[in-house]
Order: sequence, then C-alpha cells, then structure tokens
Amino acid sequence: MKTRLKIVYNNVDEYIALQHDQIIVTLEKLRQAIKQAAPEAEEVISYQMPAYKFHGMLCYFATFQDHYSLFVSPDVREVFSERLASYKLTKSAIKFPLDESVPVKLVTEIVKYAAKNNLNKALLREAKKKT
Repeated sequence: MKTRLKIVYNNVDEYIALQHDQIIVTLEKLRQAIKQAAPEAEEVISYQMPAYKFHGMLCYFATFQDHYSLFVSPDVREVFSERLASYKLTKSAIKFPLDESVPVKLVTEIVKYAAKNNLNKALLREAKKKT
C-alpha cells in the first residue's frame, strides 16, 4: 500500500514555494492581484489553501494538476458568470488553465466586488444589531 504524505502549509509563502516551478510565477501574480484588490484583507491558510478574509471569507486559491482555481462565494461568481463563460466553473470555483496568463483585471474586479459585498453584509449585520 502506498502512503501519501500530507503536506501542512503554515502560510501562503510556504504554499507557493512548495508548488511546481512552472506555477509559482502564476500563483504570485494571482496573489498580488488579490492583495491589490483588497489590501486590507488578512492572508491566511484555510482548508490548506491560501485564503483572504475581509469581513468574512473573501476568496481562496489553489493549484491542481491541470489548472488553478479561484474560489469565491456562489453569489459573487454568479455576478461575473457572463465574463467567466470561457472558463470551467463550479458553484464557487473558477478554473483557470495553467497555460494561460492570469486574467489580472478580471480577478481584481471579482475580488473588489467580493470585498464590497462582504463589507456591505457586515454593515447590515451591524445595523440590525443596533435596532
């Protein structure tokens, strides 16, 4: 029986550094796009993936054998569904091919929208508490 070692990532730098050389540059571009779009977001590891928190979970990313994915809430993904039509999608994942460059502008817009959405939800929750 073959035993698989489970890698535990302690931070996003470690996650990226432990990927294949071909994907490291791509993941760094994706990371920078997310950080530019939501500079106040906290960078964490969640479910063994890089994740960003801003008034709740903002997004995750991960690399796979033939693609890398950006994970956002289903309602955020739905807002961009027309512009994402050329990508494989799941309920909350946008799958980008490894052989294409990071669509920085699109990722930035998605993350900015998600951050604004999270902030608005947090403000609504806060307003409800006061009433």
